[in-house]
Amino acid sequence: MILQPLVPVDGALPGPVLTEIAALYATNHTFFELSGDFPDPNRITVEQVAASLADELALDGAEILLARSAGRLVGLAVTLARHPDPASGDPDPWIGLLLIDATAHREGYGRALATLVEDRFRAAGRTGVRLAVLDDNSTGLAFWQSMGYSPLRRSKDRERGRDCTVLRKPLT
Repeated sequence: MILQPLVPVDGALPGPVLTEIAALYATNHTFFELSGDFPDPNRITVEQVAASLADELALDGAEILLARSAGRLVGLAVTLARHPDPASGDPDPWIGLLLIDATAHREGYGRALATLVEDRFRAAGRTGVRLAVLDDNSTGLAFWQSMGYSPLRRSKDRERGRDCTVLRKPLT
């Protein structure tokens, strides 16, 4: 698996890549039904994905990593160098989203992508990583706990005030 940062060109995200990412998002309608991130999870458009990614990239220290296997986009990760609220006092980087093509679930891509993201943080000298899982996403919670993440606290997500569990994994 190869990770490629998604980099805007002249301030815009490249159209062909956006089309690939929108197709990846569209395979995950079950997740987006839970999250409520799109008005109709069964009809996610390129424009909606572009707006969502632009919002993510507008955050200081945000990065979007595309995961490719044999040239095919199999997943993406949105990471933050630090919690977006400076008052949080949180020293760790965050995984904001890890999304795998739903047609390739249970093939090891999620574990591989999560490990590559952790390795990037580790190489940057970070000692832990955090993420939040929506409380109604029991599959996601089980995945992250199987990856060695431990619950820290219950919270509300910063975007929509949804109930979630914050987890942390030490990277030492």
